[in-house]
Amino acid sequence: FDPLLIESKAPETVVLMLSSPENEVLAKACGALYKFASKDDENKVTLLGLGALEHLYKVISHEDPIVRRNAIMVFGIMASNNEVKNLLRELDVTNSLISLLAPEEDVVIHEFATLCLAYLAVDYTTKVKIFEQGGFEPFIRLLGSPDPDVTKNSLECIYLLVQDFQIRAAVRELNVIPRLLGLLESEYPAIQLLALQTLEVISKDRETRIILEENNGLDCLLNILENDELHDLHIETLAVLGNCLEDVQTLQQIQMTGGLKKLLSFLEVSTVPAIQKNAAKAITKAAYDSEIRKILHWEEAERFLLSLLGTNNDEVKVAASQAISAMCDNIDSKWVLGIQGIPQLVQLLSSDNEEVKEAAVTALTNLTTASPRNVSAVAEAEGIVPLMKTLNSQRDGAIANAITVLTNLSMQEPFLTTIQSHGIMSALIGPLHSTNSRVQSKAAFAVAAFGCDADARTELRNAGGLRPLAEMLHSKHEEVRRNACWAVVVCGNDELSALELCRLGALDILEEINLSKKRKNNFSEAALEKLLDNNLSQKYSRMGYLSSRNIIANGFYDCGQTKRGVKFLSLEELSKEGLTDRRAIIFINAQPQEEGKMSPAFHLSPVNLYKCPVGELMYLNLNWRDYSILKKCIIFFYVRKGKGKKEEEKPEEVTQVTPEVQEEINLENSHWLPPPDFVLMDYINEAFKTVLPLTTTREQVVALAQLVADKMGGPVEKEKLHNFCWELLMSETEFELKSNMVPIGKIKKGTFYHRALLFKVIADRIGIGCTLVRGRYNRAWNEVTLVDDSPRGHLLPPQEYVVDVMFEPGRLMKKGTAKADKYKRI
Repeated sequence: FDPLLIESKAPETVVLMLSSPENEVLAKACGALYKFASKDDENKVTLLGLGALEHLYKVISHEDPIVRRNAIMVFGIMASNNEVKNLLRELDVTNSLISLLAPEEDVVIHEFATLCLAYLAVDYTTKVKIFEQGGFEPFIRLLGSPDPDVTKNSLECIYLLVQDFQIRAAVRELNVIPRLLGLLESEYPAIQLLALQTLEVISKDRETRIILEENNGLDCLLNILENDELHDLHIETLAVLGNCLEDVQTLQQIQMTGGLKKLLSFLEVSTVPAIQKNAAKAITKAAYDSEIRKILHWEEAERFLLSLLGTNNDEVKVAASQAISAMCDNIDSKWVLGIQGIPQLVQLLSSDNEEVKEAAVTALTNLTTASPRNVSAVAEAEGIVPLMKTLNSQRDGAIANAITVLTNLSMQEPFLTTIQSHGIMSALIGPLHSTNSRVQSKAAFAVAAFGCDADARTELRNAGGLRPLAEMLHSKHEEVRRNACWAVVVCGNDELSALELCRLGALDILEEINLSKKRKNNFSEAALEKLLDNNLSQKYSRMGYLSSRNIIANGFYDCGQTKRGVKFLSLEELSKEGLTDRRAIIFINAQPQEEGKMSPAFHLSPVNLYKCPVGELMYLNLNWRDYSILKKCIIFFYVRKGKGKKEEEKPEEVTQVTPEVQEEINLENSHWLPPPDFVLMDYINEAFKTVLPLTTTREQVVALAQLVADKMGGPVEKEKLHNFCWELLMSETEFELKSNMVPIGKIKKGTFYHRALLFKVIADRIGIGCTLVRGRYNRAWNEVTLVDDSPRGHLLPPQEYVVDVMFEPGRLMKKGTAKADKYKRI
């Protein structure tokens, strides 16, 4: 058949020619398609739609080298399109492409085959497939190709494959390091850059760093840094060296050859922000190892980091601050960085860049932790106000670290007072409402640290900080719960704060936590105890126990055992219920209703207290809950009674009494109280006259038990206990008062729990330490601790006794004995 010349401008016709059996037609068709596809991406899509790839895939393995070359050129140029890449993966062309990398193939075939594989190797699955099909070894061999494009494409394939750590581990034995180091001397910057980027990836593994060192790679990298003409490679070179700094042995080797000093000297004079930033990041990564921190300190790396804080680039400042944070784990570095670094870091807190502020305050956190000297340096640099402003930051990390620094400052009394004066408790309200668990934890911890002052606790309460604190007790994060419990312990030192926390449900939450073995901790137990100690009515109702430290005050009431989950009503709420069929509520109030008509003794100065009449002094004692204060006044009374006038004029003993008394009175007036119980006042006065003067505590306990029994119906015979009809008289009293609330002085016929309560009330007023324990079936008893008479001067340990106020008033039964146990359960 005679030759037929065909000219066509339609790509459809050229694609059809790919099915021709003639080699010349195939070669010309592929050449035409290469030119067409090279023009733009739209032409690639057109060829894809015409089915050109399927025909080309058959042709790339053609026996004619020219056909193969032209076909792979089209493949390589089209592979840049994403749709084309997807189809190539479906066709599974990788094995065919790898076979074209054989040494005998044309350089052009090598170029476009590696180009196509480089486009495909971006995908993880294809990457693994290339490695499994043996593509890595041809790539390494082609690094020595005379054609720079082949070298670059092969190097790019290697770079993409080693991103996978499993492949990275497998290629160490293929001796790729010497080849990569050789490419650093290439005349083509693109190849040098790719070689450095590949070295940066594979040098993340320690084994590779060892091979790099064995092949003098460190010297090669340092030589690049010293060459100003290669400044465009300095950033990537530093990235490789940064990985090498993470290995102690490698770093020691660099140090021994003087390389580390050269490196730091180069960094100090560099003004390129990217180099400064990457260098600081490299130090940050390396400084996680304690031995490396020591080496960096010996080479004065701190000087370089401090210089970076003064740059005009925010990214550099962030990287430098992070490196300082890492270096702080070395004590010597912390000392050096604190001297010059703290003033600069404090200035960075005023930056408009939130990331800079977070990095700076994080560095300050590490600098001030366990370093009183650096804490003082922050205060001297006037850092308190900027730290307070940082609490309003938009970044949770900055807020959490600012709280930590302020908490570190609170460890020193002068700074604690200064921070409190700036309204720290009000400033913590925002962080307490945060949804970030770390911020919550730090904020709760700060409340515990700064809440040691009564004014600070009042500020927190008035600012509404107790509600989020109570809500934190529900947190699923253990640290948040623990710190919240600690904060509750501190805030619970104020009665008003304790009452508010109880109102917010903190008590119920803490009880629930303490029932869980996983969530329970020492702080949750202490928090529960603290809240109950400042709310004795609720403590006795819930726990059925008051210790000798729990002093019953005016406003205390016994409404019986409260069931779990039932709301505990206040005395004021109970007073509004009127008369019901429930048991009587016994309340204590030995305080006159009109505070303005109180004895002038409440307003006396310490000197005038010595001139106070004895009756008024005794009356003053009626409102004291603090046993230590009461004891001081009683001692004073007897000293004045037994000494001459010369002793009366010494005011030192009572110097601290009056302020505490005033505080006590203010506390009593802070919440609602029921009508005064004048009968109870008479009981207490009588106890002062008849019980208190007795010489030993044992005698006082016996006399008080007899007094209590006398006021509540006298002794009762055990056999006639069932005839001791106290319920009827109690009902009559309630009906007379038209209320379930009965003052204890109104009870003329009381059983166990009435008598035990009255014993505790009077004992607390006259300074006898005793407990109040609730039993079952209307039982209650008191326990006192006494020291028995010791024979021949031997000191015996104190013993606990149960006090009988019912059958044989004044009888003391040793705790744990059969008599005591029988008394509790009769």
